[in-house]
Amino acid sequence: MNALNQVLWVIFPYLCIAVFIFGHIYRYRVDKFSWTAKSSEFIEKKQLMIGSLLFHLGIIPVIFGHIGGLAVPKSWMQAVGVNDHLYHIGAIYIGGFFGFVTLVGMFLLTFRRFSKKSVRQLSSFSDLAVNTLLLFIVIMGMYATVVTNAVQPDFDYRTTISVWFRGLFFLNPNPALMTAVPLSFQIHVLTGFAIFAFWPFTRLVHVWSVPLNYVGRSYILYRRHKPTN
Repeated sequence: MNALNQVLWVIFPYLCIAVFIFGHIYRYRVDKFSWTAKSSEFIEKKQLMIGSLLFHLGIIPVIFGHIGGLAVPKSWMQAVGVNDHLYHIGAIYIGGFFGFVTLVGMFLLTFRRFSKKSVRQLSSFSDLAVNTLLLFIVIMGMYATVVTNAVQPDFDYRTTISVWFRGLFFLNPNPALMTAVPLSFQIHVLTGFAIFAFWPFTRLVHVWSVPLNYVGRSYILYRRHKPTN
């Protein structure tokens, strides 16, 4: 069991992080022209627009919630007046709401990719796999947030998962902290690291291509051409 814990909670996370970093470097240097989201908007637009809007509106607060819950120690939260009850309300109700929005958006995007024949034919295996994995991750996250927290209200991931997670970045992870973590949370964590390993080799790389330079870019001037006699 100790060996399995080392594989799951030490070796596997570090392997996924390494693939995430070096995979991006490799793809940018070798295959930068495929660095795109490969939009299928011209095939079907309505479901894509609704699903993408809901997913992005939900996932951004969810990401910040994960950062706050995993990276910020419990003692720091309490020091600024956020007690366990207040944090629990925010995690369950606010996190649950945005998690549900993310789930609906991800379901629509995944359903569209598999059910629309033309979109499915345009999709690669990695497209289908990533959609499925992302949907599964969101489902497990919602299950852990809503169901597991209701069944096991005494479980506090900030004293187990969060401490273990921060230990990874200080090169001192404690796999024993994860042994008592409910299975739904364990699956959510492992699949979350798995998506980071897949990331560099899929269309997810488009996240790093946000056109921020558009904000400060000069306006394009159009002048009427006057024909000369």
